[in-house]
Amino acid sequence: MKLQDADLSISPDTVNEPGMVFDILEQGEPFRTALIAPGGQAITYGSLRGQVNSLARKLNSLGVGRGDRVAIVLTNGLEPIVSFLAVTASGATAAPLNPAYRTEEFRFCLEDTNAKAVIVFTEGGEEIRAAIPDSMITIGVSLNDEGRVCATIDDEKRGDRKCEMHLGDSPTPDDVALVLHTSGTTSRPKRVPLSHRNLVVSARNVVETYQLTSEDVSLCVMPLFHIHGIVASTLATLLSSGTVVVTSGFNALDFWPVVEAHQVTWYSAVPAIHQVLLNREKNKSNREAAGIARRNLRFIRSCSAPFPPETIVEMEEMFGVPILEAYGMTEAAHQVASNPLSGGKRVLGSVGRGTGVSIAIMDQNGNLEAPGVAGEVVIKGPNVTEGYEDNAEANSKCMTNGWFRTGDEGVMDSEGYLTLVGRLKEIIIRSGEKISPREIDETLLTHPSVAEAVAFGAPHPTYGEVPSAAVVLRAPAKPADLIAYCRAHLASFKCPKVIHIVDEIPQTATGKVQRRVVSAAFA
Repeated sequence: MKLQDADLSISPDTVNEPGMVFDILEQGEPFRTALIAPGGQAITYGSLRGQVNSLARKLNSLGVGRGDRVAIVLTNGLEPIVSFLAVTASGATAAPLNPAYRTEEFRFCLEDTNAKAVIVFTEGGEEIRAAIPDSMITIGVSLNDEGRVCATIDDEKRGDRKCEMHLGDSPTPDDVALVLHTSGTTSRPKRVPLSHRNLVVSARNVVETYQLTSEDVSLCVMPLFHIHGIVASTLATLLSSGTVVVTSGFNALDFWPVVEAHQVTWYSAVPAIHQVLLNREKNKSNREAAGIARRNLRFIRSCSAPFPPETIVEMEEMFGVPILEAYGMTEAAHQVASNPLSGGKRVLGSVGRGTGVSIAIMDQNGNLEAPGVAGEVVIKGPNVTEGYEDNAEANSKCMTNGWFRTGDEGVMDSEGYLTLVGRLKEIIIRSGEKISPREIDETLLTHPSVAEAVAFGAPHPTYGEVPSAAVVLRAPAKPADLIAYCRAHLASFKCPKVIHIVDEIPQTATGKVQRRVVSAAFA
């Protein structure tokens, strides 16, 4: 039996640290720079606290408070950070959603989370606005002339509802601060509730793993509706009193100029982003980006998808800084394990040792395996969710003797370094974004020409995997037409890039689709 206890370099009293997510802002001196917004405006900790408190009070004045859910549909910038922190400060629960969703997807998520209010940009957002019911409070946010986030209430959506100041109890560290959807083998995404304690502990684990200080400047290129961007890039940096440079999204053209201009010391991203940056630099005769990296960066972090060891070696040789592969998941409020920055060896191909999280390998019967034996990766720790919301069936499958079953297959060596070798679940991971193949199946099956459908992940050199599908037709249809149909009903990242028309789809004797067989045949 092998149990990998929490890394001793992570302070054992993190369990008692909390307070609340919004208390993280108290770490920075008022006149220190907390954020650099798109366009380069510096936001101090004092200004950020003021903007967060102002929006939190507005939410309370609308009757939004403890126990309520507030959806947030915003692209990266100052607005989603202020909105997320304000929702937690109001006592409510934030439910960030991917702005790329289509109306049907938004409608499902708003209903599934039982959102009482939704925060959107004052202008635009036709897909989300079409999904908002008249009974829901709609709050529009924008930047005023001073670059501060201001909010307005969409009176047309309020109807005759009367909103009174929310006077509920203050939240506690065990209250849910954030709820996210995660895809699995079923078409219906599961809701992952994360408490204030989960998030603050996870942020502290990141701080201590990479020895972040007030002198560090992180570059946030990950979306702020994803646990990676929320915890690793943003909350951990603010907890260390550092500075977050937030861009409107990843742009390879201005990435390195931003690093140079703001003296960024580290960034975290999925392998697809690292690969793009590496390929661009390899194709240039002038190694300008490599020089910028060597002058500014302490390290580069990679997480949310597998990273080939040979690419890590190439990046380190090109940019001259350590590339640290980590392992994270929504259910653990992000970070589970990481290769160390210092004080321990790095193992290429491994995601490192547990960081404030206990890790073990379990067999199908719930027994813990010895070092070197592959099995399911299981975890436990104060940052791990207590279970999915309103989903007893999923919880019965994912919890065993206090351990959370990740659905990932892995093996640990005698020193506790974890190597991921595969996935027990059938989810597709495209650049760290989890996609349910069943959701694609069911979308294709609503097309009048499709009799059977099975979606699967196809290997991709940049994104890791991309969705593909095989279909059996009942009436003539072209693959391009089916792809266009998917685009009309699903967010673009979920849409199959290739659809194969086949005579039959392999099934078991009980009629279950053999998704892996189909995937192997076309991969």
